[in-house]
Amino acid sequence: MQQVATGYGLIEGPVWDPARGLYFSDVLNGGVRLLDRAGAVSLVVPKRRGIGGMAAHENGGLIVGGRDIACVSLANGATRSLLALDAIPGATGFNDLTTDRAGRIYVGSLAFKVFGGEAPRPGHLHVIDLDGVMRTLSDGVLLTNGLGFSPDGKRLYHSDARAGLVRVYDVKPDGGVGPWRTFATLGDGRSAVPDGLKVAGDGSVWVADAHGGRVAVYNADGTHRQDVVVPLPMVTSVCFGGDDLRDLYVVTGSRGGPHENCGSIFRTRVDVAGLALALARVPV
Repeated sequence: MQQVATGYGLIEGPVWDPARGLYFSDVLNGGVRLLDRAGAVSLVVPKRRGIGGMAAHENGGLIVGGRDIACVSLANGATRSLLALDAIPGATGFNDLTTDRAGRIYVGSLAFKVFGGEAPRPGHLHVIDLDGVMRTLSDGVLLTNGLGFSPDGKRLYHSDARAGLVRVYDVKPDGGVGPWRTFATLGDGRSAVPDGLKVAGDGSVWVADAHGGRVAVYNADGTHRQDVVVPLPMVTSVCFGGDDLRDLYVVTGSRGGPHENCGSIFRTRVDVAGLALALARVPV
């Protein structure tokens, strides 16, 4: 496992762009950066903090979470809000997100300040439809995290970090979901914390363990396949990249590391290709 970037507080939201490289956010210090295919890092969205999830939009911009769900132009920095906090009573922010094949945006809302020492209050799962209208799909998510679809689009996986498990929902033709059930249990939400996740082409689910220094890999039936050991303990998310989508990028935070800005990006080759995420197509 090769370290390809370091010096950040809490890296999140990795997104692979086949033409440019890997976009990532620093939740604590702010900003979105690009790790290009030559290994150079540049700042593409300054300042904005709290971005826990991102996706590419068909117009060339980035969908970002945090204080709202917004589309940011990479050409001029213009930002348009797509989903505001006041649309969801009690929400304090938005965390990870993903897209389905149609280009809808699925995102989890938070109902407490994660870094403010508040007692957890459950948030929700939402979808922004292709007409720009938001629907709330599920509730009771203690700390919403990674989201990803199965290769056939019929199942949605969803990390609940404080519950220590990954949910799975059956997806309806209109983009809604049925009742959730447990897909995999990592721990009690303290010793093992499911964070960001991605799904591979063979249906396996790759889950970052924010307290465990690993990426936990599960087969499509929920059985544990393997652990990918990571050099830093706070593993926050993963992303498949490279020309064949077999480069696994693992992003980390600083907690438990040697200093407060040791958050790093690691890369390793894996034996299964990831799934290319669809571009968001909601109106902006």
